[in-house]
Amino acid sequence: MSPPGERDDAALVAIAIKGDNSAFSALMDRHKGSLHRVVRRYVGDADEALDLVQETFVACWSKLDSFDSTRPFAVWLRRIALNKCRDWSRRRQVRRFFFGAASLDSVDPLAANTEVVSQERYSDERLAALDVAVSQLPVALKEPLLLTVFEELSHQEAAALLGITAKAVETRVYRAKQRLREVLADDKRSP
Repeated sequence: MSPPGERDDAALVAIAIKGDNSAFSALMDRHKGSLHRVVRRYVGDADEALDLVQETFVACWSKLDSFDSTRPFAVWLRRIALNKCRDWSRRRQVRRFFFGAASLDSVDPLAANTEVVSQERYSDERLAALDVAVSQLPVALKEPLLLTVFEELSHQEAAALLGITAKAVETRVYRAKQRLREVLADDKRSP
């Protein structure tokens, strides 16, 4: 019998359903990195992303017996993660509504304390600005962008995951990239 890390996802799920925690741990180890990247880009905050990835795996564990082994586990897991991200986004909007106009998203990633910024610092700031800009995209643009550009899914795979057509994915990715160019260009011009 091969160790859990060498089995495919469907086999690990079947073993985990029978109560083998090491099989579920192998699934978590296999998918946590890519899942964290998607969630982090969605929410724009590394700490929040860690919490949401944990929530995703908890939900995955509790619904494991409903997994359809004829479909890819990674896609099913991403769907759970996207739902957790959507819930997080809704909770944030409600908090913002009840606790005043101060945005919980007000982070100025481009604020510099010195006049001369090293190239490395500039790159870090641009990446932080990109993360913030991606996290602020509308969900309809953000999800196809994350899945195709950052997670390298095909338009067909992203379409199946999101329940839209491949052409809609292509259009939304194009619009998301346009919006990011505009936002990042505006940030560059701001003092």
